[in-house]
Amino acid sequence: MKIILAGLLFLSISIPGYCQSITAKLIDKDSGHPIAYATIKTGADSGVISNEEGYFTIHTDQIDALSISCMGYQPKDLSLASLASLNYVIPLEEAINRLDEVYLSNKRPHIDTIMARVKRNISKNYSIDLNTYTLFYRRTEHADFKHLDFEIEKASHVSSKNLDQANVELTQLSNHITTSKMVHFTDVKGVLHTLNQDSSKMEVQKMTKLLDHKKDFSLDKVEDKAKTLVLKYLDTTKTYKVKTGIFKVEDSLSLKEEELKSDTPRTYGIQDLKHHTGAMVKNATFCRDAFLNTLLDPSRYDYVLEDLNYYRGELMYIIGFTPRRAKSKLEGTFTVNHRDYAITRVDYHYYKSRHGAKFNLRLILGVKYIENVSEGTYIYEKQKDSTYQPKYIKQTEGSYFYVNRDFKLIENSPKKNKLNFSFKIEGDNRSKEELLLTAFNPTDLDSFNGVQQEKEVPFIQLSAFDTSAWENEDIIEPLEEMKRFGSREY
Repeated sequence: MKIILAGLLFLSISIPGYCQSITAKLIDKDSGHPIAYATIKTGADSGVISNEEGYFTIHTDQIDALSISCMGYQPKDLSLASLASLNYVIPLEEAINRLDEVYLSNKRPHIDTIMARVKRNISKNYSIDLNTYTLFYRRTEHADFKHLDFEIEKASHVSSKNLDQANVELTQLSNHITTSKMVHFTDVKGVLHTLNQDSSKMEVQKMTKLLDHKKDFSLDKVEDKAKTLVLKYLDTTKTYKVKTGIFKVEDSLSLKEEELKSDTPRTYGIQDLKHHTGAMVKNATFCRDAFLNTLLDPSRYDYVLEDLNYYRGELMYIIGFTPRRAKSKLEGTFTVNHRDYAITRVDYHYYKSRHGAKFNLRLILGVKYIENVSEGTYIYEKQKDSTYQPKYIKQTEGSYFYVNRDFKLIENSPKKNKLNFSFKIEGDNRSKEELLLTAFNPTDLDSFNGVQQEKEVPFIQLSAFDTSAWENEDIIEPLEEMKRFGSREY
């Protein structure tokens, strides 16, 4: 009961100018498991997607019913009154596969024929040129430090007392970092304007960042924190050269400069946001050189017809793909509409033990890196002009890292006093990007040229989850991890 009540229902009092919101959960009727990525339609051109935990939020000021559909389940139409009678937990029944009764041909379609028709219809089914996408974007970043060591190995001009104290504080910093949960959340509402696959502009309407600066532990930040601590025990009136291995990193490092680095920015570059959201949409529309387009190359991948199913009354092919050669890395499934051979969903992940970029210079430069996680989901929605546009995109990337560096701080003085400092760190990074397209409209060249993209956007800094930050907005419902952020139990 506690799980059901936690975060299920957020009802605001109906006051003019405000919108009433309802949060509900989708579950499998038989197993009780949450149903992710179901489509919840609240109007002809409006709706959301259930999150990974099955939750979604809708605004009820101008609707009285909703329509739910998900591959493998029977569609369901509900009035708001019916939703309330279910205590906002909606069970969906598994769809009964009656394909033998309706599939008239005794001959199953050949997979090569299906894939050839998919490729032939790409330009007709998808278009990125001169489009306007209203979107909500969320980026979730994790860092898990498994091993972290700092030590001042030699400093002839520092007293033994200060040297011992510095090493104690470095150990405390190491323990704090390795036991902390490093996670950041970035939420953005905006509009992406596309001219073609290579040119786009972005307008940002709102942006929030949910993070704890005390737990901001990117590799650069960890290195900066350690160097700042070491500098406390040196002559703060002096500046220092910094060398790592055979490379000179900085010519004039001082404690004052390191303290200035701790200033927290309050703006974010729109170009970076445009790059991420634009790349996700480009991939989803199967442009040349786009990531998804490589999955349709028969010289790279093998295909098999795994199943047939129905979705919204349409026959769907479920097609599995696996690597044909060593350089191909992924496996997954396409869902293809029988009527127009449009891909309506893509799911992928690394095949067996394969991985992305990797380099191991552990013995030479003390560095090792492996991209070991790559998975995603693309879900499409058919538009009035019969083309398909992405409704929801999720991409998760992860990597293992190892860095072992020796730093040397050389005093900028005739004495050139030196301090040797070692730094070893090992762990995993993971980032998840999600994109919910809440509206789509074709545009024209004059409108695109009239869009003025700003260089930076101010953002709202949050240290704890706040339900009011995105009240009355169509967003991806936060996971429990995000809702607990900043609370005592987190």
